[in-house]
Amino acid sequence: MGQGRVGEIVSAQPQERRRVLEDAAGIAGLHSRRHEAELRLKATEANLERLGDLIGQLTTQLNALKRQARQAKRYREVSDQLREREALHHHLMWANACTAVEKEEEDLQKALTTVGEETRIETDALRDQHLAAEKLQPLRDEEANKAAALHRLSVEREALDREEQRAQSRQAELETRLAQMTSDLAREQEQISEAEEMLRGLAEEERKLQEASADETEAPKLEAAAAEAAGALSKAEAALSEATEQFAQARAEQRRLESEKAELEGRISRLEAQASEIGQTLAAEEAKAGENNDLQTLEATAKDLREAVERLEEELSKAEETEEVARSKESDRRSDAAAARLRRQELETELATLTKLLKPAQDEEFEPLISNVSVAEGYEQALGTALGDDLDAASDETAPAFWRKLSAQDSDPALPSGAEPLGRFVTGADLLSRRLAQIGVVDSETGDRLQAELKPGQRLVTKDGDLWRWDGYRIRAGAATAAAARLQERNRLESLRGEAEKADATLTDAQQALESSTASLREAGEHTKSLRQKVKETQNELASTRDRIAQTERAMQERSRELGRLAEARTRTEESLAEARGRLSELSETSDISDKLASLEQAQQDAQQEASTARSAHSDAKAELESYARSIRIRQERIEAIAAENDLWQKRIAKARTQIETLQSREQEIRADLEGISNLPQEIEARRRTLLDSIAEAEKERSAAADALAEADTARREHDKALREVQERLSAARESKARSEARLEAARGKRSDIAHQIREAFDCAPEGCLKIAGLEPKATMPDISQVEAELHKLRGDRERLGAVNLRAEEEETEIAAQLEEIETEKADVEEAIASLRQGISNLNREGRKRLLEAFDTVDGHFKRLFGVLFGGGSAELQLVESDDPLQAGLEILACPPGKKPQVLTLLSGGEKALTALALVFAVFLTNPSPICVLDEVDAPLDDANVERFCRMMEEMVETTDTRFLIITHHPLTMARMNRLFGVTMAERGVSQLVSVNLETAEQLRDAV
Repeated sequence: MGQGRVGEIVSAQPQERRRVLEDAAGIAGLHSRRHEAELRLKATEANLERLGDLIGQLTTQLNALKRQARQAKRYREVSDQLREREALHHHLMWANACTAVEKEEEDLQKALTTVGEETRIETDALRDQHLAAEKLQPLRDEEANKAAALHRLSVEREALDREEQRAQSRQAELETRLAQMTSDLAREQEQISEAEEMLRGLAEEERKLQEASADETEAPKLEAAAAEAAGALSKAEAALSEATEQFAQARAEQRRLESEKAELEGRISRLEAQASEIGQTLAAEEAKAGENNDLQTLEATAKDLREAVERLEEELSKAEETEEVARSKESDRRSDAAAARLRRQELETELATLTKLLKPAQDEEFEPLISNVSVAEGYEQALGTALGDDLDAASDETAPAFWRKLSAQDSDPALPSGAEPLGRFVTGADLLSRRLAQIGVVDSETGDRLQAELKPGQRLVTKDGDLWRWDGYRIRAGAATAAAARLQERNRLESLRGEAEKADATLTDAQQALESSTASLREAGEHTKSLRQKVKETQNELASTRDRIAQTERAMQERSRELGRLAEARTRTEESLAEARGRLSELSETSDISDKLASLEQAQQDAQQEASTARSAHSDAKAELESYARSIRIRQERIEAIAAENDLWQKRIAKARTQIETLQSREQEIRADLEGISNLPQEIEARRRTLLDSIAEAEKERSAAADALAEADTARREHDKALREVQERLSAARESKARSEARLEAARGKRSDIAHQIREAFDCAPEGCLKIAGLEPKATMPDISQVEAELHKLRGDRERLGAVNLRAEEEETEIAAQLEEIETEKADVEEAIASLRQGISNLNREGRKRLLEAFDTVDGHFKRLFGVLFGGGSAELQLVESDDPLQAGLEILACPPGKKPQVLTLLSGGEKALTALALVFAVFLTNPSPICVLDEVDAPLDDANVERFCRMMEEMVETTDTRFLIITHHPLTMARMNRLFGVTMAERGVSQLVSVNLETAEQLRDAV
């Protein structure tokens, strides 16, 4: 046990002090184990809730699978009827495709003739444009060379201006330095003249001092006169001393008698006054001795204050609990606000990124049409696959590639039955209305079947990105396009804006809730703080009242002692008064010695006059001798100082002459530099005039080259314009040819696709479809629109069935087995919860039992050890703040001898330390160990308390089997030990362990 252990117990709160009992009861880890069990219980209950949710989901899923099984049966029936109508429809489409192939072959021949004529015209225009471009490049090179020459001359002019400024600055700097040199030369010459004048004055002063030092014959005479005066002074002072001593003895005797008489008279007066004062004080103190009302009032006040402290501490405990609840709530609200803020920041980041990606580039002259198109969610891939890069074209007809508004024509073919126009899902695309009307949206199965029915220019797409074109071209889903990605990003952008608004509202609500929680926490904190302040103030007032009670008790004891002291003083005063009156009567009978005193006084005055005359003569002779010696010493010191000053001024003259030579050399260099740059401004001006003429000539040449380049560029643009017009006509002809080829290929492809679809769908030739449809080859064929209507009706019936799960029966069996297994797991979880609750109850019951048993044992040891340490008194341990021992705090109520019962915090420092030691050793006695190490536990104790501590240790050694090792610096503790161990350093850096057996030492001492 270390010294800090005692301080921890003294300063600990009751809740923290309970750990001492937990250690004694062996349940120090109970709280952690109980907390772990509660965490497991919460986790198990959460698992139970999840199992309940999962059972509900599986039950719902099982009911749904039963409905799906019934739908699957109806789906198979409709599919059989649909197959017969589809076979007839495929046969009719194949017949129409054969007719379309013959018509498209005729249109292709006409388009080929038109393309040949436009190609010849384009060749002529390309030749003219190439010739104009060849003339343009030499003119551009010439204009660039002229501009470079003009720029080079401008740079030279700027460099010349900078050179002129540098020359002017250099000239001004040299002139300033020249003026400074002239001033420095004059100053050095003046210093040399001053130094020479000082040297002459020093030489004259030295000559005069040497002459004065030559005459030194007066010294022996002055020394003889001083010795003679000293002898006469010695004889006069001896006579004066003898006369003075005789006179002083007589005068002292007279004064002693007079002083003793006056003192006795004063003493008698004082003793009479003191006796009177003591009598009055004694009467007053006896009157006050019976008054003790103040002490009773203070004790009543202290009792009220103790009750107030207990009441305020209860309120403080409740307020701290309220504050903790408010802090927890505020922490939860802060977490919610942080999560809402983080979600808002994530949305803002994604919004900014998408906005930046979707923003047209700043260098784009024409805005692409895709920027103004909106598509329904889920159809972005369909539109991107259908139009592709065509969406990047502009709506401005001045752009190189653009969309023009064309109205739908009656001759425009209709989409096949079962295909829904893509335009219904696209907004903001009026220019695309005719194009979108020829694009149908289907599912993947229908697309393969309807591709053969597509007319030239038509195509089918799915929401996933499948594409079927009228000419047989096919794209499967998964081929991502930039246009589709951009459309998805735009839809995502709109969705994010809505989510951002919701996130803003959520963040605002969270911040308001956080502000409310923060205000509640602040209010609870202020209330707790005010209660703590009240408790502190009340405790301070209680301590002050106890101090006043102690002061009052001490005052009463002091008053009692004072009464005894006053009575004793009155007796001593009366005895002293009688003694003084008797001595005064004896002194009145003593004779007078005034005549002898007068003669001795006259003799002492005569001797004093002779000593004064001798002393004056000796003083004059000695002063004259010292003055003469002082003048000689002063002259010698001044001669030495003159020599040192002479050397200093010589050095100053030499240094000034060297500085003059240096300044003259620098002055010559500066004048040479000034002469060197005097002609530089004229040279710079001449070079500037020449350079300005060259710049003017270069500007004229550059202007002429620029004009020639502009004329050639205008001619090239005219040829470019003519070439573009020809290329546009050729492009139109080629597009017409391509459309014819595409239509022909599409017609052939459609015919081939229909035959391929028939082979894939029905595994037969196109002529065999009639057999599958149940018709004869020569039978009258129904109209294709009637067949499509029947197909549409059957498909509608099948689609109205919705998504049909053909594996519903198998999944139903699997889900039922899984549901049974989960219900078994739920029963296991409920059993685990009951087991955990029983475990927590057992922990609490066993913990309370052990804690109460340990409390009784420790309390018994504590009461006994307290009496040993204090030599009496009483003390007890109390469980406070809660009825549950596991949650209660440990309070110490002590009553040292002669005092009232008090809690540990209200005891004095030494009493606190002894009480804490009693508690520590009471816990130790509850669970003793073979060895106990005490590290300076007696440090806070005074000598009297150390004696008590040592007596308690001796008693514990006798009553227990524990060996105690005590680390201490206190001599009283060391003296009570059986053996001492210490470390000494006999020589530097070498330590040695020393051991002393005190019992053996005592035996040796007794033997001696």
